[in-house]
Amino acid sequence: MRHRNAGFKLGRNTSHRRALLRNLVTSVLVEDRVETTVAKAKAVRPHVEKMITLGKKGDLHSRRQALSFLQTDEAVTRLFDTVAPRYGDRNGGYLRIVRTGFQKGDGAEKAFIELLGAEKQLDEKRQKRADIKAKKRAELEKQLEEQKKEEGGEEAA
Repeated sequence: MRHRNAGFKLGRNTSHRRALLRNLVTSVLVEDRVETTVAKAKAVRPHVEKMITLGKKGDLHSRRQALSFLQTDEAVTRLFDTVAPRYGDRNGGYLRIVRTGFQKGDGAEKAFIELLGAEKQLDEKRQKRADIKAKKRAELEKQLEEQKKEEGGEEAA
């Protein structure tokens, strides 16, 4: 019986599970949105919420606690400067878990775990990627046209 046993084991030993959760929390804070399994998303939610609460406190002790858990200095900086101020008036519930489908190999259910209010940043990232793709495509088409002109000029001569 698992009475009073909170948390998810995720089929890993303690150190592996801790490393997995630290990596996922860091990724969520840096990327705003991560795709993972539903079980991992549910397991990581309390840790991300705790980090955001530390970020909202904003004092030195909170920053050191966040540094001891998160993997990169970049994640800590982003947490305290960008993510936490976004939720200044909100008491918890900073994340959304959206189920997306099933994993190909083992059929595990997949989900996005994302920060609320990050839609604007995600849309900007999507737009930048689309602009870069369009620019590359235009350059390739230009190169193809130049090659066709060169080939046409050689055949005429």
